[in-house]
Amino acid sequence: MANPPTPAPATTPRPAPPAPGTVVDATGLVLGRAASKIAKRLLEGETIIVVNAEKSIVTGSRSDVLAFYTANRARGSKRTGPHYPRYPDRIFRRTVRGMLPHLKTRGKEALDRLEVHIGVPGPLGGYARQSIDEAHPSPSLRTPLTLEEITRLLGAKL
Repeated sequence: MANPPTPAPATTPRPAPPAPGTVVDATGLVLGRAASKIAKRLLEGETIIVVNAEKSIVTGSRSDVLAFYTANRARGSKRTGPHYPRYPDRIFRRTVRGMLPHLKTRGKEALDRLEVHIGVPGPLGGYARQSIDEAHPSPSLRTPLTLEEITRLLGAKL
């Protein structure tokens, strides 16, 4: 006598593997405030992945903000620099770098623990994202500029 076939075991959904670091969503965060908090956490040894960098905002008058970024972009020469980035992920990374002792070993190691992305890459879509409460803007009558708007005006093709 043959045994009847046993039913296949029910598959239970596996939980997502732990993120390779802390995933921070930069949507609606003030660029400078978020960068300072992230820099401090990087120096403490945390690995941070920033998503939606283009949705972070820069406060201030529109003309002053645009003048600042266009002046930084135009400074120096193409050959010798300083080279200022045009894309939002690189501007975000450069802002964090400015708040780290990036010429010293601990600052270089901290900067190596930072990843910045435009949008949310596929592998990071399932991970829980944090926000930084201290980096939210205070209410203002001015409409803040997003990093995406600034970079489009600098010539980035997003």
